[in-house]
Amino acid sequence: MLGSSAPIYLLVKIPGTLASEATSQRRSYQRHWTPVHLDFVVEEIEPAIQRALLAGARLEQPIATHKWGKLALMADPFGHGFCFVQFLGRGYDEIVE
Repeated sequence: MLGSSAPIYLLVKIPGTLASEATSQRRSYQRHWTPVHLDFVVEEIEPAIQRALLAGARLEQPIATHKWGKLALMADPFGHGFCFVQFLGRGYDEIVE
């Protein structure tokens, strides 16, 4: 979705699928659990990870490189998941084809 100062990408994560490879928790979109997950697009993923780690976050698994970019699965100090994304090439447009 474009039209503001920041694009918003909507990706479907089906209920019942694994929330991450680091846990056996399954996605459930019932009350008190939100399907909202933040991806922060960064120019360079490694320095962003280091700053987050210094602030108390944790890296849940090694950086993954895909044809659209690099992805770091993170968790804040309270366990809420978020990701850092460094686009390569055409970014998310690579996955819609």
